Amino acid sequence: MLDDRAKLLLKALIERYIADGQPVGSRTLARATGLELSAATIRNVMSDLEELGLIASPHTSAGRVPTARGYRLFVDSMLTVQRDRLGDWSDMGAAGIEVGQPQRVISNAAQMLSNLSHFVGVVVTPRRASVFRHIEFLRLSQHRVLVILVSPDGDVQNRIIHTQVSFTQTQLLEATNFLNAHYAGLTIEEVRARLKTELDSLRGEIAALMQAAVEIGAQANAEQDEVVLAGERNLLSINEFSNDMGQLRRLFDLFEQKAQLIRLLDVSAQADGVRIYIGGESQVLPHEDLSVVTAPYEVDGQVVGTLGVIGPQRMPYERMIQIVNITARLVSNALSHGR
Repeated sequence: MLDDRAKLLLKALIERYIADGQPVGSRTLARATGLELSAATIRNVMSDLEELGLIASPHTSAGRVPTARGYRLFVDSMLTVQRDRLGDWSDMGAAGIEVGQPQRVISNAAQMLSNLSHFVGVVVTPRRASVFRHIEFLRLSQHRVLVILVSPDGDVQNRIIHTQVSFTQTQLLEATNFLNAHYAGLTIEEVRARLKTELDSLRGEIAALMQAAVEIGAQANAEQDEVVLAGERNLLSINEFSNDMGQLRRLFDLFEQKAQLIRLLDVSAQADGVRIYIGGESQVLPHEDLSVVTAPYEVDGQVVGTLGVIGPQRMPYERMIQIVNITARLVSNALSHGR
């Protein structure tokens, strides 16, 4: 537990360090807080904060810098976001995210997050239940069949399957008509569940083709887990990263693989509003010098994805919260009105 004086000094130290990136000394803190405290008193408080693991003293300086634990306390209990300024961010972003094709909305959102934050913008593409409005089978050769899946919004998935049985086009047309009549409009998961109980009653060729269609739909659903990134090169100009090539390589490996980001943002999608991950406190993203600010976005009131900003621990969190919050609203609006 910290008393009010310790909280004020910690808050001032973190805000000063975020602003200029230099270790903060007792004289600087005295000026920043306006408190009539002696340098010795401030040093004693700083020593207490250091013992609590909230700040640390670099070897090259007499000043202190925040730790991940200090940033966490700052974000959780000392940060105040000026809500009356959110409208300004909305005006800035409105021209950047217009109603349109979902992929363009997502790409524009990632770029806007990067441009406003000067860090890395990240967006997980909307995850939709894989539903087909229409399915069609076309014979290509003796054991090759083209499967065409059309989603309710007109997205088309084409796959070639190899069959053990040689189907005639008449059989494929019959299967097409049967499946469209009985399964169109269901999600792949619902179709899979129904197949478990209906497989024995379906004719052999229809059952085989339906199972193939389910696998294609499931594969298409998995492929929706895509991360769009923008502004990775912004990290090259950040002192915390630019002076450590090993750290930069690890970060760019993270961006290249994307799987860890998807897992992290999947967790964020379950949250209500903005979430902040600082340093290595997330097992999914164990990068000590990295912070991530995320928020879910919606389509017609349903959460379908997550977006955020990736940058150093020394980021202006209030500004990042505003940027991420407003961008999530803009994306939700653009996707909901683009349907």
